[in-house]
Amino acid sequence: MKTFAEIKLKKSLYLSFSLFGIITNLHSQNEILPLWNKIPDEINAPDYKEKEDLKEGKIQRTSFVTVPTLSVFLPKEAKSNQTAVLIFPGGGYSHLSMDKEGTKVAEWLNTLGITAFVLKYRLPSDLIMKNKSVGPLQDAQEAIRYMRSNAVKWNIDPKKIGTIGFSAGGHLASTLATHFDDKVYESNFNTSARPDFSILIYPVISMENNITHKGSQTNLLGKDPSQALIDNFSNDKKITPQTPPTFLVHASDDSAVLPENSINYYLGLKRKNIPAELHIYEIGGHGFGLGVKDTSQFWTNDCKEWLKINHYIF
Repeated sequence: MKTFAEIKLKKSLYLSFSLFGIITNLHSQNEILPLWNKIPDEINAPDYKEKEDLKEGKIQRTSFVTVPTLSVFLPKEAKSNQTAVLIFPGGGYSHLSMDKEGTKVAEWLNTLGITAFVLKYRLPSDLIMKNKSVGPLQDAQEAIRYMRSNAVKWNIDPKKIGTIGFSAGGHLASTLATHFDDKVYESNFNTSARPDFSILIYPVISMENNITHKGSQTNLLGKDPSQALIDNFSNDKKITPQTPPTFLVHASDDSAVLPENSINYYLGLKRKNIPAELHIYEIGGHGFGLGVKDTSQFWTNDCKEWLKINHYIF
């Protein structure tokens, strides 16, 4: 017969191992990693603190980001197809829509067997960065290099790493697609920052006054940017033969970010013979995330088929 002490020890060990299993499983699902050891061109501003909006314990949106992070979402091991996607939430370069255009997108990508990474990138600010126009691009380039350099760790193919961006996050994704070779900082990783493909959802593409989202333009480039700065970050003008294949989604009735942003980018890709697919839905407005109503509701089905055709998913 076991003594009371032996029974108590057995229960204690069982509880410890059970908790360890739960914690290990949680970590395999969602790991949050700091992007930088030392943030480039950082300005120390002690009073500049991140602000998170929470609902039922989940971050809905965040602003005043000073420490960029990568949140890792792993698909079920049996379903993994070794493709990875870096997610850029939108928010006009003033905040990040972390749940609707981040976590929920990662969870959808996981159902396709894709390893997903949500980038909480720094929002352009003269208070915390020496050149705010390249601050988000520094984070985007480093995130791709980080993912590619650690491909073995997450069982991903370094030649199957893409991006998805929403609204201003779509501007950052298209900036990365057209400025991946710009030397905007010194990286410790000896690897390319070029995405293998881009998915752009109601993206801001142009910084031209007659077509841009004014809030994104002001936040990124300042109140009265030079024409040279506008041209440099109007990404439809920066397409080269090396710009990656792209899937674009917009709604015709989007009055916040005009569909001409996606149309012009698509036409620029077509002129360079870069594989591209554009979906303009009649009704949907702006900020529909994974699709909530009207014709925009089904863009994820079209995107899934595009990923299949291009051999990124099975």
